[in-house]
Amino acid sequence: MGAQWKQKWRELAADQKGRVTGKLVREIQVAARLGGGNIDLNARLAAAVVNAKKASVTKDTIERAIAKGSGTGTDSVIYDTVLFEGFAPHQVPVIVECLTENNNRTSSDVRVIFRDAGATLGGKGSVAWMFDHCGMIEAHHPAAGQDFETAALEAEADDVEAAEADSEDATGTFARFYSQPASLDAVTKAIKAQGWVVTTSELSFRAKTYPDLSEEQRDQVTEFLQDLDAHDDVHRVHAALK
Repeated sequence: MGAQWKQKWRELAADQKGRVTGKLVREIQVAARLGGGNIDLNARLAAAVVNAKKASVTKDTIERAIAKGSGTGTDSVIYDTVLFEGFAPHQVPVIVECLTENNNRTSSDVRVIFRDAGATLGGKGSVAWMFDHCGMIEAHHPAAGQDFETAALEAEADDVEAAEADSEDATGTFARFYSQPASLDAVTKAIKAQGWVVTTSELSFRAKTYPDLSEEQRDQVTEFLQDLDAHDDVHRVHAALK
């Protein structure tokens, strides 16, 4: 999601489990609010539920999240989507996507994270032009060596690339498909119809170019991205980092 920056550190830190669960539940709520609570008709919700189950989120928690997001529960919740743009250390463009019920709190916290890292928080449009806004689908096929390029053509995706496995013991073929934003749901369903298991289906930002960094610089940028992602309100971090 070129190559999407991966936050594998989450899976390795046991003390982060509650925070990760909270982010997964929030994604379910937002997906249900935007596309309805029917998993069969809402590709983003279906992918969110798959990820939640993989993280051992309980069935009751998932059902409550769907009810909250779709407004059928007694305690429905509404989150606003807020985007922040700027540069990570070493001038790496970054877009931070937040889901929040308190915009002032979130804005203040994000500013502090940027300031403490010596990063630059810009205004609207300051780096968005360096990214393509697109639909992004991550999926794997149980069969190793599956032809993902053919799958992309049949699903009418705009582009596709090989992706990393989501765990060390995962097997099969892993790929990341891209579409026009308006075609995200249709492409997702077409990929699933070919036997692929979709784990992510969402609107994303794909960097057009990637700056050259030394290993030390890359580590500094990654640390900053991790600090951003650790914030409860930060939903997605899109960076020009391979």
